[in-house]
Amino acid sequence: MLTRDTASFLEFARSCAPDFGPATARAAFLVAPDGFGRAEESATDNRYMAEVEGFDAVRASEQHRGLQRALSGVLPTLCFPGIPGAPDALFPNNVFATVAGGLVVGRMRHPVRQREAERPDIRGFFRDMLGYAERDLSRQPHPCELTGALAIDRARGLGLCGLSERCDEEGARLMHEALGLRATLMFDLAPGEYHTNVVLAVLAGRAAIICPAGIADPAVVEAIAALYAPHAVLLSAQEQAAFAGNAISLSDDSVWMSERAAQALAPASREALTAAGFAVRGVPLDAIEAAGGSLRCCVAEIY
Repeated sequence: MLTRDTASFLEFARSCAPDFGPATARAAFLVAPDGFGRAEESATDNRYMAEVEGFDAVRASEQHRGLQRALSGVLPTLCFPGIPGAPDALFPNNVFATVAGGLVVGRMRHPVRQREAERPDIRGFFRDMLGYAERDLSRQPHPCELTGALAIDRARGLGLCGLSERCDEEGARLMHEALGLRATLMFDLAPGEYHTNVVLAVLAGRAAIICPAGIADPAVVEAIAALYAPHAVLLSAQEQAAFAGNAISLSDDSVWMSERAAQALAPASREALTAAGFAVRGVPLDAIEAAGGSLRCCVAEIY
């Protein structure tokens, strides 16, 4: 099922058992922020990005290394080098996604990021080292920025796809098919939002963090909250602005976000995450957040 019909999606999704696959990844990879700086093309539709003077490449590199160290305590976490001329390549989850035995390569909207999809080292790692089959969406015309645009419930095989300049309906269809999902709900992000994963996160298949201000239709917010009730955590605009929606679970018992995001969580939000069985893990990433993304954007999952 690929639909904009919220009621039909909710009815179908409620019938899906958590037997689609593992709820969290078995490993992850990052891309180092080599050449880190303001990507002017990306800035045209990413309102979270700082001005040039807000970028500190040295501090970003130090924080990125700290992120790898932290995540490595939970699951194997690899790091590929950055590439020249790709200042925001440290967000590989927009370009690469995996299913069991398969690599999907997305199609980025902006040319400055399209070159990332051509990387022979990352493609070769999955093809030659892991034996993954490759599904290449990068050469077709429809933007489909993978887990930037698509929040996935891996346990039940459900997709929640926010449409914007970074993903159109055809791009959503291509991702839905490439990832083999059971059902995907398409909906419009609020004006000014560029990626779903800034305003929505599914945590280990049993909870969701939702930023209502980032989704155009309140009925979509209500449906997602109903699907994950009683563990739907609705964030304020202030929490969203601190990237608290840009979170990820890499195990059944914790949710990762930036230190800034964790500090911005309201007591009720933190209590709701605790009630869902998640400890909040924060990592300093303020220098990286100047590029308009946060912790979840940095992490490409390996299933």
